[in-house]
Amino acid sequence: MMSWHLVRLALPRRQIVQVIWLGSVAAMTASCGDDDRTITSPVAQGSTWFQVQQILATNCTSCHTQGTSQARQSGLILTKDVAYAELVGQAPTNPAALADGLLRVGTDGPVSLPTSLLWEKINAPNEDHFSNDHGQYGTLMPPPPQRPLTYGELELIRKWIFAGAPETGAVADVALLENVDRYTYGPEDFVALSPPATGTQLHLGPFDVLSQAEREFFYYQALENDEPVYVDRVEIAMRQGSHHFILYGFSERTPEWVIPAAGVFRDLRDDEGTPILANYRAMPFHQFFVGTQWPAFNMDMPAGVALKIPANFAFDMNAHYVNRSNSAVTGEVFVNLHYVDPGRIEHVAEVIDFNNTRFSLPAGQTTTLEQLFTFDERANVFQLFSHAHELNTQFRVEIAGGARDGEEVYFSNDWEHPPIVEYDPPMVLESGEGFRLMATYENTRDRDVAFGLLSTDEMMILFGLYYPD
Repeated sequence: MMSWHLVRLALPRRQIVQVIWLGSVAAMTASCGDDDRTITSPVAQGSTWFQVQQILATNCTSCHTQGTSQARQSGLILTKDVAYAELVGQAPTNPAALADGLLRVGTDGPVSLPTSLLWEKINAPNEDHFSNDHGQYGTLMPPPPQRPLTYGELELIRKWIFAGAPETGAVADVALLENVDRYTYGPEDFVALSPPATGTQLHLGPFDVLSQAEREFFYYQALENDEPVYVDRVEIAMRQGSHHFILYGFSERTPEWVIPAAGVFRDLRDDEGTPILANYRAMPFHQFFVGTQWPAFNMDMPAGVALKIPANFAFDMNAHYVNRSNSAVTGEVFVNLHYVDPGRIEHVAEVIDFNNTRFSLPAGQTTTLEQLFTFDERANVFQLFSHAHELNTQFRVEIAGGARDGEEVYFSNDWEHPPIVEYDPPMVLESGEGFRLMATYENTRDRDVAFGLLSTDEMMILFGLYYPD
């Protein structure tokens, strides 16, 4: 199973983009996905919209055509003559989606993907988010038990959306459609990752998480690499219930007495929730390597780019599970690090870890925090993702400085599964330029909230990857 949190953007320097989707199809039960007819459209066949039309014709048009009950319920016709006008810039008929400010397909940049009903309803790999947070939006499309769109189809539609959902022009490589793998609907047993052909696998657990509790711990493990290795792909698979998983290394200034014993679960809190202070002492020396909040994570570096792992390296693995059920649950994590031949590497990637820890969110108030971070070298940024906790309602990122000052390049309104956005080509920021982080929090509690490690505390972090010239 793959995850669909990765978003590759191909943006003109001054362009931001968006998408949004389909009206209500809550009561849809008829078959909507087995029509293999092709489209003979006046739209140029080299355009991405032409490819999107073909996807719609194969999976959606048989139901969303004039006179069907599904078309009457949703108010949406997807035949080739009207599909674009029906989708782009149109409000949905689903009352909940309309009240939430969604469109069918919009054209307003990174804001649009997480506020798009189209994406919400076709993004089957994120079904947990859809069913838990937006069940009132109706049914995933095509409706189960039919097969969801392929990963290639999803990626092409996502690129089209991020490019502004244009009716003409090619904004996504049709070769994406060669990926015909699909997500599998419904609850299923956790599937461990197969070890990489070239690389190494890390494994945590299984481990218990008590009911109505959070468990966060570190686990130190040597990589046993006699020489430096280079990683161009990372896979992570986690049992449900994880808040996050992070691979940390240690900085060169780490004192010897801080290095922990290998193979030991170092919990940050005991079973009563009391901090175990001795297990915090390594944290000031941690250096972020890779992490995710997604139960299934699959990240490929751009061609010629890789993360470097020094010789004789060790990881401090950090797992955080939140269990708000009335019974204990099991956690488990697999990590695959795929190695690449150093001779193929043109750029060594560097990690972005912009962290604002000094803030207070007053009780009962909505607060927007703004923080500026800059680079001290020319940076080719090819990935960004945010990290916050449950009070966070929006996380925006703008370019700060230079000719593109104020251009919004990242948006998230889902603190649990923030999008991991990849930029193709990379955003080029000169020394002294950087990012302006703007995060909004709605503190509905009767106490002030500050930075902290629990899910009931808050955070404001921008992670990412870049390479210097």
